[in-house]
Amino acid sequence: MSILVVGSVALDSIRTPFGEVEDILGGSATHFSVAASFFNRVRLVAVVGEDFPPEHIDFLASRNIDLGGLKRVPGKTFRWKGYYEFDLNDAHTVDTQLNVFEDFDPDIPEEYRDSEYVFLANIHPALQLKVLEQMRSPRLVVCDTMNFWIESQRQALLETIARVDYLLLNDAEARQLADEPNLVAAGRKLLTMGPRRVIIKKGEHGVIMLGKGVFFSLPAYPLETVFDPTGAGDSFGGGFLGSLSRYPAMSDEEVRRSIVYGSVVASYNVESFSCDRLRDLTAEEIEDRYREFTAITCF
Repeated sequence: MSILVVGSVALDSIRTPFGEVEDILGGSATHFSVAASFFNRVRLVAVVGEDFPPEHIDFLASRNIDLGGLKRVPGKTFRWKGYYEFDLNDAHTVDTQLNVFEDFDPDIPEEYRDSEYVFLANIHPALQLKVLEQMRSPRLVVCDTMNFWIESQRQALLETIARVDYLLLNDAEARQLADEPNLVAAGRKLLTMGPRRVIIKKGEHGVIMLGKGVFFSLPAYPLETVFDPTGAGDSFGGGFLGSLSRYPAMSDEEVRRSIVYGSVVASYNVESFSCDRLRDLTAEEIEDRYREFTAITCF
């Protein structure tokens, strides 16, 4: 069983209160893929430019990631530059250069179209729909989005949401899309748009999950140091879907367990810039933190 992810692979320049870096490996599909690769095989569909460093390709290839869908085309790689102040929940964008990502038109390789698990990372909702139209019969489709698409492509986004199983978004996006200030009420309203479950990420305050007759709330893992929150939501998505793909029945208990695994992987991701912490992360460390997380949230 493989997981297909379609999204961005980028070069990020980031400044936080704890340091500053330039042209590091980033992108929604990157963080998702590395996180999910701890649990299952990942098939990556994305585009990069001629300037994309070969060492990043080597790193991704060294993981449990199939790069047959990663295209290198003439031009420059998508770049994002931003900074965080001491409120690490708020990213300030300085510059966005779409470059080759502006013309990204995902053509899913034939051998990827039977993927059982699909993650539609943060791309134009019309492209997310195009991906779905190329898939045969996935067992589970998870969709992520952002405020830009909610504002500018609402109708296309609603069409996509109506066709996915799980909707994954942050608290501000949930409130904006549902036009509802209360998160629980917003989640209930989002369920009426089509998905079977809605997962709302709340940053340092954890995550909630809603479904028909289902509600689950999990705090964030208590970290003393958050170095760089970039990619935390995508690494949560990777850990979550990677874990869930190991449980074909996808019972409510297994969904909850996978939310914990997603939170665990995300907690490691924020401990350094880019995917640097995940480079050295071991399965044993993931299991240790999972057990610790279980202990501190059990009463």
